Amino acid sequence: MTGADATDRSPERGIRRAGDRALLVTAPVAEFVAALREHRPPGVRDVLPAAETVLVTLDSVRAGETVRRELEALLGDLDAVAVADVWSGMGEPVRIPVRYDGADLVEVAGLLGMEVAEVVAAHTGVVWRCAFVGFAPGFGYLESPDGRLAVPRRAQARTAIPAGAVALAGGYSAVYPRSSPGGWQLIGHTDAPMWDAGREQPALVRAGAAVRFEAVDR
Repeated sequence: MTGADATDRSPERGIRRAGDRALLVTAPVAEFVAALREHRPPGVRDVLPAAETVLVTLDSVRAGETVRRELEALLGDLDAVAVADVWSGMGEPVRIPVRYDGADLVEVAGLLGMEVAEVVAAHTGVVWRCAFVGFAPGFGYLESPDGRLAVPRRAQARTAIPAGAVALAGGYSAVYPRSSPGGWQLIGHTDAPMWDAGREQPALVRAGAAVRFEAVDR
C-alpha cells in the first residue's frame, strides 16, 4: 500500500516532466490541489493526488510549458492557501456506518494509550478527508484534522482482509473495497459498498471528499 506509512506531509516543492503529457508536482498536496481546483489552467486534463505528489495530466504535448508556468505561479502563491480553507471547502461528508469489532481494535487502543471507547470516539468524532486513492479501486487514504489515530502497520500482513474492513495505518484510515491481502490495523467493518462499477460514480469516496464514520450495532 504505497504511501500508507508516509509521515512527512511537507515535502520540497518542484515540478518535473512525467512523459510528454504530464507533470509531476511535489508540494503540500491538500493545499496545492485546493489551489488547482480554484484556478485550473487551460490544458489540464486531470489531477491525480498521491501522498506527497500530484500528477497533472495534459490535453496535449503543446500545453506542457504553458501549464508548467501556471503551476509554478500556483506554487508561489501556495502559502496563501490556509489549511483551514482546505478542510472547510470539502462539502457534505460521505457517511459510512461502522461496526467497531475489528480484530486489532484492542491492540490499537493499547498502542495509542486509549480505551477502546476512546478510539471509537476519536474515529467517529471528526470529519476525515480523502487525500488520495490508491492500492485498489475505491481505496481512499483518509486523513484527519487532528492526527490522533496514527498507528503503524502490522508487523505481519494478513493474506486476506474482507471487503468492508475499516482500518488504520501510518496516520491514515481506509476501508478495504474488496477482499485482499493487507497490513493495516483492523478496527471495524462496514457494509457500505466502497466500489460499485454499476454506479455512475463507482467509488463511494473520491480524492478530496469528506468522510464521516458513524458507529452502529448492526
